Amino acid sequence: MRGLFLRFLFWARLLVLGTLGLPHAARAQATISGEVRDSVTQAPLAFASVFLANTTRGATTDEAGHFSLSGVPAGNYDLVVSYLGYRLARQNVTVGQTPVVVQLRPAPLSQQLAGVVIRPHRNKPEDYQRFVELFLGNTAFSRQCRIRNPDGVRVEFDAQAGELTAEAYDYLQVDNAALGYRIRFYGLHFQINFREQVLSYYAWPVFEELPTKSAAKQARYAANRLAAYRGSLTHFLRGVRSGQLADAGFVVNRLRRVPNRRWARADSLLRLERQRHAHEVWHPADSLLRQLREPPQYAYLYTRPLPADSLRRLGPGGRAVQLHFRDLAQVTYQREKPDPAYTLPHRLGEPPPRPEQQISVLHLLRPAVEITPTGQLLDPLAVYTEGYWSFEKIGELLPVDYEPPAARP
Repeated sequence: MRGLFLRFLFWARLLVLGTLGLPHAARAQATISGEVRDSVTQAPLAFASVFLANTTRGATTDEAGHFSLSGVPAGNYDLVVSYLGYRLARQNVTVGQTPVVVQLRPAPLSQQLAGVVIRPHRNKPEDYQRFVELFLGNTAFSRQCRIRNPDGVRVEFDAQAGELTAEAYDYLQVDNAALGYRIRFYGLHFQINFREQVLSYYAWPVFEELPTKSAAKQARYAANRLAAYRGSLTHFLRGVRSGQLADAGFVVNRLRRVPNRRWARADSLLRLERQRHAHEVWHPADSLLRQLREPPQYAYLYTRPLPADSLRRLGPGGRAVQLHFRDLAQVTYQREKPDPAYTLPHRLGEPPPRPEQQISVLHLLRPAVEITPTGQLLDPLAVYTEGYWSFEKIGELLPVDYEPPAARP
């Protein structure tokens, strides 16, 4: 039955660039310090924003362009600097037990823009609203998210290509009142192709705690963050890496999909007939329509659950843990009901099915990809997600340095 809905499903590929390795139990900490200067004049850039992408760690340069981030756990990070009138500068840094000193040199924007007043792009309301819904999502947590600088994003819709794109001038700020985070997405590029049914975006986000003195709010933030973490892709990948999938509440089954040749043949014939009768009234043959009502793919679900060892392997040198499996992985999280807004794809005129479990499908596009200790993929472009994981979006987005309470993994 799953193949029946394939035409209506959106693949989701999320590339949130940031921390690549941050061991849970790492005791080693160090300081990252340095200075930010203009790449052309070498003049110090005061009050520039410097942060470790996809974390809650950031700083502002002083009048001499100096900055310091102390107590950074060992790991591999993207260090990013943002400064008005300059291109986003990024540098990968590896933190161990000794201090790290870096020199960041953002490049100014084209001199041709000097003295030019850049006016905000006027987005079409319907295009902007479509972007907001697709970017933030429709979960209960997503409905508590607000974009605070709508003029900071340029949204375009290409009707001919069936593609919606959005890019941020500097950053896009989202306040998540459910999780208690203020997130600034630097270098945001969002793209969705409705014809190919692919949604993807990349950005360098930085997280900041929403200010509050209310103990009740802080408790609500903590509870919601734990709920967002449980059943997430990060939670799953950490379970694969540690070998504790069942203990974490996940059941994984092998899923194989086989194209329906009859449907593919009928679809090709329908396209040819449409071209042949492009300028006249025409009705396709009943036999052709019957074949098109069949699923475009047949799905075979293997009922025996897969152990964590069948989803991972050691990388070169025997140290790194890689995600590796055959065909597709259907992942079911058993300890939490789906969001009430989540429904399965369905035919027009039919009531939307509401599943009882959080079920996602993971597509591995390469033979293997490394899983970092934080539960991130070293190459996020190596996977697609489908189902519940593609339904959850910004409302459930957590920084990679988030750790659930030890008593509740």
